[in-house]
Amino acid sequence: MRTILFVLLACAAQAQVSYDLLLKGGHVIDPKNGLSAVRDVAVSGGKIAAVAENIPAAQARRVVDVSSLYVTPGLVDIHVHVFASTMAGEYTGANSVRPDGFSFRAGVTTMVDAGSSGWRNFDEFRRDVVQRSKTRVLAMLNIVGKGMGGRMTVEQDVSDMDAERTAETVKKNRDVLVGVKIAHFNGPEWVAVERAVKAGELAGVPVMVDFATFRPERPFEDLVTTKLRPGDIYTHLYLGAVPMLDDQGRVRQYLYDARKRGVIFDVGHGGGSFLFRQAVPAMKQGFHPDSISTDLHIDSMNGGMKDMLNLMSKFLNMGMSLDEVILRSTWTPAKEIHREEFGHLTVGAPADIAVLRLVTGDFGFTDAARSRLRGSKKLVGEMTLMNGQVMWDLNGLASPDWDSPEARRRTRR
Repeated sequence: MRTILFVLLACAAQAQVSYDLLLKGGHVIDPKNGLSAVRDVAVSGGKIAAVAENIPAAQARRVVDVSSLYVTPGLVDIHVHVFASTMAGEYTGANSVRPDGFSFRAGVTTMVDAGSSGWRNFDEFRRDVVQRSKTRVLAMLNIVGKGMGGRMTVEQDVSDMDAERTAETVKKNRDVLVGVKIAHFNGPEWVAVERAVKAGELAGVPVMVDFATFRPERPFEDLVTTKLRPGDIYTHLYLGAVPMLDDQGRVRQYLYDARKRGVIFDVGHGGGSFLFRQAVPAMKQGFHPDSISTDLHIDSMNGGMKDMLNLMSKFLNMGMSLDEVILRSTWTPAKEIHREEFGHLTVGAPADIAVLRLVTGDFGFTDAARSRLRGSKKLVGEMTLMNGQVMWDLNGLASPDWDSPEARRRTRR
């Protein structure tokens, strides 16, 4: 009889434990679902299981107190370069970084490599980077078959810009490939853009454009008002060469027209593509970026960009609200690449979560010209979960104290 009673009690106790992990008391910002309030977030089986005002702690195997912190979807960075390999070349080698060293500590769970590989070397990128990374790595395929293997040589090779082969590769790898990229083309003609757009049409994916050299024969205004389709993306919005402001410092009308017809403007900070003299006036006039991305690579991480949270902090200090910053770093970029399963905390979605601390103090942020913006707010990554697993925990919030009974039990195993 005692045995039966013990089993029944044990089963009852087990039934009460519904969740693997409970983040309790944080301010949840989930733009897709219009939520910005104190809520608890429960995780089970790698998925978001519940978001509610008060979930009993007894229902979770592990409870993490995140009061005074912000709980957001895992950040989605749609412009990085992570084709770090032994190959020679700019972004098919030494200029790229390994994703796991830069993602989770900055709250990022999904990265999109922006054209480092083309159809000729995508298989290598998939094998050596995508499949070996804990970070979720997606990619845009370069219209140049060899990818970004050299600005002055490989990326100028018009004969290697094959729209059909590019589209075919995208179709065969839709689990990873989310778009087509054109970058660094210096020629006076539109051929690189036109072939990228053709590939995008054939594969049914957006195109991202990075204009490196601005030519009078192919004006930037024409790129965003006629050449790009609705849903296509121009990255490097605050690049110094972009004709953004008129002689009176006002945002030029064609930019509003381009946005109205559906062209997307992405930050793409990078090592040389972000100036406060462009960004600050535009922000003050309400011309905000659609999405915030880093253009992460060796130079940008050691320059003014640093990481995703530092970049997001710049926009906070330029007057954007925290809710808007989170929107442009989660749900909006997920929609831009048509991967709506990410970037939100809907029940049933992958439990990709960033836990952030907003600190106040005396901070400085620099741009590509090493000019400084003074600021009083900065985001810090406290914890990052991907598919429900803790991947980054700055202050050990999810860990027991070393002298606690739970820690002693762990060390006996």
